[in-house]
Amino acid sequence: MTWFDAPADAATRLATAGYLADAATATTTYLAGALEKPLLLEGPAGVGKTELAKAVSRATGAELVRLQCYEGLDEARALYEWNYKKQLLRIQAANAGGGADGGVDWDATHDDIFSEEFLLTRPLLSAIRREEPTVLLIDEVDKTDIEVEGLLLEVLSDFQVTIPELGTVAATRRPFVVLTSNASRELSEAVKRRCLYLHIDYPDAARERQILQQQVPGLDDRIAEQLVSTVGRLRELELKKAPSIAESVDWARTLIALEIRDLDAKAIADTLGAVLKHQSDHERAVKELKLARS
Repeated sequence: MTWFDAPADAATRLATAGYLADAATATTTYLAGALEKPLLLEGPAGVGKTELAKAVSRATGAELVRLQCYEGLDEARALYEWNYKKQLLRIQAANAGGGADGGVDWDATHDDIFSEEFLLTRPLLSAIRREEPTVLLIDEVDKTDIEVEGLLLEVLSDFQVTIPELGTVAATRRPFVVLTSNASRELSEAVKRRCLYLHIDYPDAARERQILQQQVPGLDDRIAEQLVSTVGRLRELELKKAPSIAESVDWARTLIALEIRDLDAKAIADTLGAVLKHQSDHERAVKELKLARS
């Protein structure tokens, strides 16, 4: 499968799928498909890293398989595990139906319980085994323990998974792989070496206005300009959580719902909860932007 014909084709089809990609993003997305290499997206939370993987899925008609990473993620949740309860039932059934001497052929039972029937596939193995076009999203990989990166290396380099009891399962069709990281910790060089890399930052004002006008139909140009300007000022403050693009969109929808046509100091103070989610950030914004408390 050819994912995209050229960077321009990637930009056009991603835009049709609701994602406005700049030249660097469109080019790297095209290359990830053309070279069949995983794409590592790094940047602040909420700048559209996860959304890019979803947009590739929508633009190409491929199914999205998502592995959400978190602290404590292990092989059983990422790759596969055996259905132990079902295996135990099979062993008990074999015991109950033993031969004339009441014994059980353990070798035959072992081969039986470690077969496809008892295998529970998780996202990484599911994506590898699919014959249809697939986008594999490994989301927030920096939240896992560093040991988990070892599980990814075989998948990212050879697009295969080794199951000791069954052998090696190789991809018949390589998925389009996207890893995202908020850079809360440094990823290993081994993982980075296997990937194309793209840093995604907050968009400039013009592009953010485009995003808002695409995502929020009916948003007045003047309000959009005021909102983007205010969000830019908020991002310059030392906040616990700077406003993401998604929160800009939420704020725009909030203003439309409240029929606010001028984003003055009072309107900002009244609706700040749509864009800032920590009390300390509220207090800093009120102070630095000289807002009247409602």
